[in-house]
Amino acid sequence: MAPEVLPGRAYPLGATVQGDGVNFSLFTKNGTAVELLLFDHYDDPQPAHVIPLDPQHNKTFYYWHALVRGIQPGQLYGYRVAGPYQPEVGHRFNYAKVLLDPYARCVMYGDNWSRREARGFNVNCASAMKAKVVDTSDFDWEGDQPLGLAFSDTIIYEMHVRGFTQHPTSRVRCPGTFAGVTERIPYLQELGVRAVELLPVQQYDPQGVVQKNPLTGERLFNYWGYDPVGLFAPHQGYSCPTEYRCAVDEFREMVKALHRAGIEVILDVVFNHTAEAGADGPTISFRGLENRAYYMLEQDQSVYSNYSGTGNTLKCNHAIVRRLILDCLRYWVQEMHVDGFRFDLAAILSRDEYGRPMRNPPILWSIESDPVLAKTKIIAEAWDAAGLYQVGSFIGDRWAEWNGRYRDDVRRFIKGDSGVVRPFAARLMGSPDLYTDPGRQPHRSINFVTCHDGFTLNDLVSYNEKHNPANGEDNRDGTDANYSWNCGVEGETDDAEIERLRLRQIKNLIAVLFLSQGTPMIQMGDEVRRTQLGNNNAYCQDNEISWFDWGLAEKNAGLLRFVRGMIRFHLAHPSLNAKIFVSEQRKPDGNPRYLTWHGVRLRQPDWSDNSHSLAFTLHDYPGDVDLHAIINAHWEPLDFELPPPPAGTTWRQAVDTALDSPADLPDAGCEPGVKVPRYQAAPRSVVVLIAR
Repeated sequence: MAPEVLPGRAYPLGATVQGDGVNFSLFTKNGTAVELLLFDHYDDPQPAHVIPLDPQHNKTFYYWHALVRGIQPGQLYGYRVAGPYQPEVGHRFNYAKVLLDPYARCVMYGDNWSRREARGFNVNCASAMKAKVVDTSDFDWEGDQPLGLAFSDTIIYEMHVRGFTQHPTSRVRCPGTFAGVTERIPYLQELGVRAVELLPVQQYDPQGVVQKNPLTGERLFNYWGYDPVGLFAPHQGYSCPTEYRCAVDEFREMVKALHRAGIEVILDVVFNHTAEAGADGPTISFRGLENRAYYMLEQDQSVYSNYSGTGNTLKCNHAIVRRLILDCLRYWVQEMHVDGFRFDLAAILSRDEYGRPMRNPPILWSIESDPVLAKTKIIAEAWDAAGLYQVGSFIGDRWAEWNGRYRDDVRRFIKGDSGVVRPFAARLMGSPDLYTDPGRQPHRSINFVTCHDGFTLNDLVSYNEKHNPANGEDNRDGTDANYSWNCGVEGETDDAEIERLRLRQIKNLIAVLFLSQGTPMIQMGDEVRRTQLGNNNAYCQDNEISWFDWGLAEKNAGLLRFVRGMIRFHLAHPSLNAKIFVSEQRKPDGNPRYLTWHGVRLRQPDWSDNSHSLAFTLHDYPGDVDLHAIINAHWEPLDFELPPPPAGTTWRQAVDTALDSPADLPDAGCEPGVKVPRYQAAPRSVVVLIAR
């Protein structure tokens, strides 16, 4: 029996359950005819019902809509849209293609999905992704709400949902899924992180990579997920594998469980491009709905602008796209309870429809000022693939930034490069040279040494060069600016001395990260020396190169203990979580305010280009004891003069990366005393003394 079709309404967009039916609404300005397609199964060769939308009754302005009675949550659907195919003026309508609703809450597909079949002008009913009607009110949150932790209380763990538990050693019931993450929450609690930043979980195209591994002949897949097709839908591939189970509730169960554990959920969101790629790409959704509205086009409108490096760029400051982004963010906060967002290639969101940087980009100000998002963390990757670099100058009063300068300057100093001591000191203190706006807090600098994009921490000290032949791009992909050092041998080695040096360098980088002002972020598996065998761009490696090997937690238990201890140390000391920039500014009595720099001689830091060492004291900070840090990146031991400890206290060794575990970081309250007036810091080591 054909369903009953009523006019419906233009708002809200997407598919909304209303009483005994579902309201559908879709934007297309230049489409001339729209059909709503209802399917019984995601791989059906033909729709069960085709509902033509009458422009006289089912259209308001640019919105096509219908209320369909007698259908329920779980209904599969798609659209066909007719219109002009005139690439020279930006139109690419293609009536043959089944189009995904941009507001789809759930996307269903299986082996039927074919990116290849989405190209050209052939009919692709059987091989297209389908949207699924979801009633998001039908879930028991049990009182859960986003946590709203301050940045000063946050330690971020960048994690890939699949990679975290896909390895056979994870021993979870459903590897590589949201449920798998839920099972492994105790590990995250014990590690001490306060937020997980999930690589893209918005529905993406797993077939976005077309090449094979030339070393094995195996097909490669889109692993990272920076290739979105459904911005509102959790990636179906991250749900436990049952044919018609939707990922929405499994995602929400994970969020609820993480919140119970005191851990926030930050999503890495991709609003700068889509999986539809360039002119020869597939027609999945946006291209076939209103190409000119969704994408930046060149003067020759058959050519896509490409500020993302992936073939197309979303026109983020177009009114329709701006509404889509804001609606999407609000949905993930209100209905999915996430705590924040990291915006991939966020500099693109500051470009106008012609690609020019804007002084006051509407979408960025809208995100900053939106009341629904007022308590969420908003973090910018403040650059794009076309060279627009805005670290230190990103707009607004709320935006935090991935600090790429922190990564590079810390790597170079610990490696032993010359001419880096001044910028290194600035990175330790929250980068006040970059963030000069009055009233800005240092926590808005997201400090990291490694992330998904580049070497792992183990590989940073094990490889001088990238080794990416398995990606099938002749080792041309991935950055060449790694600032890495292999400690004497390229790659894996049995040399015990080199291994000891590598471990010490890893601990040095971890120690510096957690001694720095700002919000620290670590990459999944760095705490146990996860390796990608020198691959610094593992975007297509859905295999053991990228997965977390849980056996490493036992193999490298000493390092894991050290990382846990440094996280606790960072959170325990207010002087390391200052809400103001700590500086050498003088107090009314003439003494330094909270911070004093040193070299091997007290109050005589060596700022020369040849300097490879630095020391500093954090003192008199309200609610904290005094701390004295020594960073010796020199290849020889150095004797550092120590300041006298405060009256009634002695200096005690809290950290010394040159020592073996557990002496490298004694338990709190068990730190051994240190004799003044000097401390000999071993070559390439970090020392922290605490006044007790």
